[in-house]
Amino acid sequence: MVYFAPAVPTVPEEWWNRIAAGFARSEVPAVTVTELLTVVLVAVVLSVPSATWRYFGLFATVTHELGHAFAALTSGQRLGGIKLRLNHSGTTTSFTRGRFAAVWSGFWGYPVPGVTGAALVWSGFNGWGPAAMSAGLLVLLASLIFIRNAAGVLILLATVVCAGALVLAVPSAFTGHVAIVLGLALLVAAVRDLAKLTNVHLRRRDQLATSDAYILYRATTVPSGVWITLFSLVVAASWAVAWQPMSRIFTGGA
Repeated sequence: MVYFAPAVPTVPEEWWNRIAAGFARSEVPAVTVTELLTVVLVAVVLSVPSATWRYFGLFATVTHELGHAFAALTSGQRLGGIKLRLNHSGTTTSFTRGRFAAVWSGFWGYPVPGVTGAALVWSGFNGWGPAAMSAGLLVLLASLIFIRNAAGVLILLATVVCAGALVLAVPSAFTGHVAIVLGLALLVAAVRDLAKLTNVHLRRRDQLATSDAYILYRATTVPSGVWITLFSLVVAASWAVAWQPMSRIFTGGA
């Protein structure tokens, strides 16, 4: 009798198997106060010190520009492409004849890291961490077709490799914790970017041409301060969503 050893899946096959498996709900992670404080600390370390922000900030920029791109596509615009730069700046080009569509896509840049962060935190606490990570990896892979510069390809490929490594290497029982860390780090990043934007309008007005709020003002005559306030309200709402499961743990209700 001849026995055949089972075929060993290749790395791409293993990635795909893990991505597909992630879309089933996993066990809700049991997060203690100590673990949550550790998660918060890791998230802050990713988003606050300049040494780590130099790299994690690129992920926040990717999220920001994908927010513009997704808003453009959902409002019927033609997406021209995305450029990402190593100085944490980016440009998303879309084409439309409607003013509302242009304003809609212009708005969804700064708030999106916060919205994405809240979604990751919620997913992590509710057993959907693997699904969030798998969906995020697929979105990043699909986004490669819209990148229009070499630095952007480098940044997005590095992001895809990191996300893929997390999907492949982290056991599903801990993926929820990873989603919470990334979500909180993006929420901190959203606040950091809003502070930087506000500083441009208050002290570095020579850089106004790069401000989404100023671009929206030019398109609508609505003052930049109103747009910054609206960005801030969405980010604040995202923090409120993320705080709900966290507060239950801190108060002993989880």
